[in-house]
Amino acid sequence: MSYIIGKSCVDCMDTSCVDVCPVDCIHGPIDINGAGSEVKKQGRSAFPGGQLYIDPGTCIDCGACVPECPVDAIYEDEDIAIKAGEEAFVHKNYEFFGLKYT
Repeated sequence: MSYIIGKSCVDCMDTSCVDVCPVDCIHGPIDINGAGSEVKKQGRSAFPGGQLYIDPGTCIDCGACVPECPVDAIYEDEDIAIKAGEEAFVHKNYEFFGLKYT
């Protein structure tokens, strides 16, 4: 189980969640290891339709990111995200890291 970033992050990409993550597991919108650095350098407008993602293999489920998200886009786990109608974003999150959610 991993925290999941949902559709509210699309075009927002506020990197406050990245800054508080103790294991640097939040990345995107392009670089799978960049910790949102491209957003910080180029700005949100450079990535229309972009979002951040949580690496399910690195996330330690600490929840530090949740209160930092200004748009409440972070779900505690896949099941909660799916129940909220965010199944496509669960898959998208895993696929960003070359994984498959089953």
